[in-house]
Amino acid sequence: MITYHIMTESEKEEISSWNYTGEYQIYNMPSYKEQLKQGIAFGNPSCEKHFYAYYEENKLIGFTNISEEAKETFIGIGIAPAICGMGYGQKILQIAQSIANTLYPNKPLYLEVRTWNERAIRCYQKAGFTIDGEILEQETMIGTGRFFRMIYDPKVILVHPAP
Repeated sequence: MITYHIMTESEKEEISSWNYTGEYQIYNMPSYKEQLKQGIAFGNPSCEKHFYAYYEENKLIGFTNISEEAKETFIGIGIAPAICGMGYGQKILQIAQSIANTLYPNKPLYLEVRTWNERAIRCYQKAGFTIDGEILEQETMIGTGRFFRMIYDPKVILVHPAP
């Protein structure tokens, strides 16, 4: 069973030290100390209550950022490197959708994903998100990136593979 709560300082430090490899190393974060110094990511004080930590038993498996905007709600997600591609993203997104709908009812949900990240795109599609519109060119902490905007459509019938 997956549980969650507002992220603690020690969880921010642990997640900031996660080490992704290969093409996914782009998701490696600066140290939490550096984030605090620059006021970015987990170190942005205005976002403190937006971050949730997710556990399976006693193991930290992922996090989300759930942020209300004027007309919609943004969801960002990260999964521990050792368990990426094992279905946890979809499970966490389902919980995050519930949190978002409780906190910000009647606001559509969206996320953004790098266009090359096929593993994440498949996960988001299984969780009921669909690509919306054209590719976005955006500035990130590490330079310009190309992203798909994906929106959650609760009318999408989720199809789960047979066990």
